[in-house]
This record gives sequence, C-alpha cells and structure tokens, in this order.
Amino acid sequence: MNPVNILNSDQLAITITRLCQQLIENHGDFEKTAIVGLQPRGVFLANRIVKVLHELTGVSKIRHGALDITFHRDDFRRKDTPAIPSETQMNFDVEGLNVVLIDDVLYTGRTIRAGLDALLAFGRPSRVELLVLIDRRFSRHLPVQADYRGRTVDAIASERVSVDWKETEGKDQVTLYATKKEL
Repeated sequence: MNPVNILNSDQLAITITRLCQQLIENHGDFEKTAIVGLQPRGVFLANRIVKVLHELTGVSKIRHGALDITFHRDDFRRKDTPAIPSETQMNFDVEGLNVVLIDDVLYTGRTIRAGLDALLAFGRPSRVELLVLIDRRFSRHLPVQADYRGRTVDAIASERVSVDWKETEGKDQVTLYATKKEL
C-alpha cells in the first residue's frame, strides 16, 4: 500500500480552525477551561489550538499546559529500552476547571487513560473532554471516545497514521502508511 495523504497543510489548518470554533461554542471565554496537551505529540496540536483560539477570540490568557504520561502508561515497564519522560509544564491547578485533553491520534485509548491518571495529580477537574486530530475508530482497547475530532480514519491494525508537524518534521501533514509487516 502506498502512503495515503489524509490531510495536507491547508486541510490541517482548516481542521484546527474548525476544532477551535467548536471549543469556542462550548467554552466561551475559557475562564473556567484549561487546554492540556499530552506529551509528546499532543502538545504540538495543543499549542496550535491555543494560538488559533487567541486569534479567534482575542482572549489572551487561556490556561494551557503539557502533561507527560510516561510513568502512568500500563506498558512502560514492558519496553526493551528505558522510558524517557518528557517535561510536564502545568503551572496551574485543574481543581474545578473544565479540562480539554489533547492528543494527535486516538487509537487504543491507553494513552488517554494514562493522561487521565496523570491529570489527577493536578487536582480534580469539574469535567474532562477529549480533542484529537485523528480518531482511528477501530482497535480500541478501552472505552474511550473523543468529544472533538478533526478527522475519523478507518485504519486497520497493520496501518499507521503519522502526524507530521512543521516544528519537528518540517511540514504539516497527516499520512496513512502500511506497517513493515504488510510491505
């Protein structure tokens, strides 16, 4: 299977703007809301979301942070190489706030479960919502579903969805690849 382009740079920007419009509709001025990106890849999306929210709403102070979930994962001890955590950047308490957890791809749901566990170290939120750029829909291991999704992709287990960001890979795009087993 040749790589399939799911979103190009322009489509990705439109999708992020649409997700921001949905957040504005549900959260208004974001006074009681925090945006939390899951390390590492969800942080890129969260940063873009916050930037577009600033542009669309004019609200300059939107609580946002980056949450590392490394030691909350159920598989971190099973890997051959030691787990290397990313930095958590949460300079606020989530007690009583509406929290929007953000990740790039929702697949099995295990990353989100770990994110929920890690989030509780920062207080008890009033509500937690999930925003993902890509919802793989199939192959869930846990009963997790997104409140906001950019695109739903019906990918089988032998396929991989890759989100490339200008900040790290040099361009914005989302691509569906066959894994090496299938090649």
